[in-house]
Amino acid sequence: MSGNGRKRPPLVADKRYTAKPAAKKATGQSKKPAKPAARRKAVPKRAKPRGVIGWILAPFRWMIRLIWALSWRVGLVTGLIIGGFSLYFASQLPDVSELIDGRTRGSVTMTDVSGSVFAWRGDQFGGMVTAETVSPYLHNAVVATEDKRFYRHFGISPRGIASAVRINLREGRGPLSGNGGSTITQQTAKLLCLGVPFDPAVWESERAYEADCRQSSLWRKAREAVFSVGMEIKYTKEEILTIYLNRAYLGAGSRGFEAAAQRYFGISAAEVNPAQAAMLAGLLTAPSANAPTRNLQRAQDRASVVIGLMEDQDYLTAEQARNARLNPATLSDAARASSGGFFADWVMDSGPEFFTRNTTEDVIIRTTLDQRIQTAAEEALLQVFENEVREGSEAQAAIVVMSADGAVRAMVGGRNISATGAFNRATQALRQTGSAFKPFIYAAALDLGMSPYDMIDDAPTCWQRRGSPNWCPENYDREFLGPVTMVDALATSRNIPAIVLSEEVGRELVRNVAAGFGIEGDLAAGPALALGVSESTLLDMTGAFAGILNGGSAVTPYGLTELRFMGDDTPLMDAQDAGIGERIIRQEAARQLTWMMTKVVEEGTGTRARIDGWQIAAKTGTTQGSRDAWFIGFTGDYVTGVWMGYDDNRRLTGVTGGGLPATIWRETMQRVLSGQQPTPLPMSIPQRPFATGVLESQGGEAPAQDILNLLDSILTGTN
Repeated sequence: MSGNGRKRPPLVADKRYTAKPAAKKATGQSKKPAKPAARRKAVPKRAKPRGVIGWILAPFRWMIRLIWALSWRVGLVTGLIIGGFSLYFASQLPDVSELIDGRTRGSVTMTDVSGSVFAWRGDQFGGMVTAETVSPYLHNAVVATEDKRFYRHFGISPRGIASAVRINLREGRGPLSGNGGSTITQQTAKLLCLGVPFDPAVWESERAYEADCRQSSLWRKAREAVFSVGMEIKYTKEEILTIYLNRAYLGAGSRGFEAAAQRYFGISAAEVNPAQAAMLAGLLTAPSANAPTRNLQRAQDRASVVIGLMEDQDYLTAEQARNARLNPATLSDAARASSGGFFADWVMDSGPEFFTRNTTEDVIIRTTLDQRIQTAAEEALLQVFENEVREGSEAQAAIVVMSADGAVRAMVGGRNISATGAFNRATQALRQTGSAFKPFIYAAALDLGMSPYDMIDDAPTCWQRRGSPNWCPENYDREFLGPVTMVDALATSRNIPAIVLSEEVGRELVRNVAAGFGIEGDLAAGPALALGVSESTLLDMTGAFAGILNGGSAVTPYGLTELRFMGDDTPLMDAQDAGIGERIIRQEAARQLTWMMTKVVEEGTGTRARIDGWQIAAKTGTTQGSRDAWFIGFTGDYVTGVWMGYDDNRRLTGVTGGGLPATIWRETMQRVLSGQQPTPLPMSIPQRPFATGVLESQGGEAPAQDILNLLDSILTGTN
């Protein structure tokens, strides 16, 4: 169908397919149609032959692919688990303020008679500080020493751990022994015991609890890492550092840097200078060993290392570092003194347990200690042992100084005067008293109305003992003087007169008098009671002599005068009137006995204790076998007792109560009394009875000694 001759439009189907080539034109000009491009046949690539090496490496390639496939999946799962537990720990952590003071027991701070601090016991906490309020030198010293990447990690430092493992293995230790590579966050987590509180039902003591917290097992380390990440989620860096600064142990019972700064330097942690900050930060590695109160030089050496770290990390300029090394930190006067350790231990043992040994609160105890007297006693003991005792001797000594009312002013429990928690020979050693017991025999006799001038026969005497041979004692010099006065017998410490007098007044009365004055041990039942075969402590014996000084009333030795909670001005206990007890003997009897005891120093066995210008009453004591030597004496103000012997009860060589113990007594009291006006003793000088024969031979005039006695009594006003 040609139609109207119009050109037909292309069909849709034509558009879908390629047009065929046009026919040749009539003109005869023809053009060969272009050949369609030949279609290239796809030829599969031929795999290269593996060869021997290929076959060998193939399993390794497969294993690497498998390990990689497993690793990223395990890593992903582990990361999710760690993240989940970290988020859980973060949600369980309390506010920072609740984690500052983690102590399970309180502290005891002791002050002397003037109110100055001299001793600390328990865990001291000086109060909360923050990373912002402490000295910037201290802040930087801790970071430089413990974790220089503290502000660049998220709780754990893989580099630090790897470095620590390498060091431990190089030094022949286990990978987790020694250096731990722990960050400050991890150390804080450990101080928090990973959030597990102390439970007395689980751990028998706080020490066991802390030991469990410090375990270094692989499982423990893993838990620590997770807990640390949780802390980083919950707290800021400064908050984590604040917890650390308050909970770290820094030696000498100091918990936290505020307590340590006060303990060692007597200032706040906000006031420490670079040298002091370096010393405090240096304690973190080994707080007990590096404590400046234990070894100041070691603490200063460690501080020098810390100063170098601070300089290397640009926390100190070269000039600041040089000044810190040239002027190392030193202890405060109170910390340097380190005196009264035995006294402080005694107060802790004798005070109420719930406010001392087992206190859960911070307690302040005011005591009777006089640091001037304490220093005098310590210096005296050390001087005598250094100059008058053979080198290498293991002999020990103890000193107690107290007032007439029993207030203990000084106590030395052994030659190691800086010891704490050591065996206290002044309060714990039960030793035979020897002749130091004899004043209680004469006290009983004088209380019955006898006179110091009454005669006693110093002659060989034997006493029967049931079921045993007769007991025939001797005097120390193995001589017998015949009839002697009571005063002379006491002054020269005659044994036979003391036994005779004890038997005459009655052993039961002697025991009652001794017990009333505080000698409450198992007193001997036989005649040997008079020779001091019973045991007592130096503290009790000194207290008994204080009863003689105060006029015949019993005293209870005491060291605590006031107890209160820290920050509270209201005392929980007030013992200002403690010490004085009931009357044991008449005042006149005590005053006469005091006069008799002055003869011990003036002309008897205690002449080594003389001090020019001072009246001194005393008694020496040496036990059978010379295993104990005593000297106990008093002036008008103080009673001082000295004991010397061996801990294993060996025999002393060439030592009696009137020898080295009397020397220690004199050296102590010369220091105590230096610069003071002599105080007269409260004593009565008895009248010597006039003998008729003597009066007649001298025309009725009184003997010269009686006249002198009368003049003495008039001049001293003691008649």
